[in-house]
Amino acid sequence: MNRRHRTLLRLALSAMAAIGFAAHACAGEPITAGSLRIETPWMRATPGGAKVAGGYVRITNTGTQADRLTGAAIAIAGRGTIHSMTMAGSVMKMAPVPEGLPIGPGETIELKPGGLHLMFEDLNAAPKVHEPVSGTLTFERTGAVPVTFAVAPIGAMSPDTTAPAVQAPHHHH
Repeated sequence: MNRRHRTLLRLALSAMAAIGFAAHACAGEPITAGSLRIETPWMRATPGGAKVAGGYVRITNTGTQADRLTGAAIAIAGRGTIHSMTMAGSVMKMAPVPEGLPIGPGETIELKPGGLHLMFEDLNAAPKVHEPVSGTLTFERTGAVPVTFAVAPIGAMSPDTTAPAVQAPHHHH
């Protein structure tokens, strides 16, 4: 097999792996990447014209070495960052977490509404309920892992697309 054929084979295998990862995420099956178990990547739908969307996921490190979630990306956003959220009275305050989120051996982190979350900014399209969004999660050790975010209704507090939405509190960056 010559160099060109090996390169094409590697590209084909990479594409098949990405499709396999995405199929697992869509089906609700956990994704395994290295020693990481990635469960339930999801995000909320947004109204047309919105420039930001939140993303959520549960990640468990089943290995013996620490890793770190350093970022995320989706095709319909200019950038993806990790954010924290705190409440000051009735005002939600969000701040970037530029150092990323460490995931020690045996630890689980859960990004969810009202806490740590992914912030997708500079949207060029609105995520819509029941229309999955392809993306990646980036880790310090594991690298980029393809995932597919399920899209729940605006204001949803879980990835269950049949659950009623709630009114989100006002927030400031």
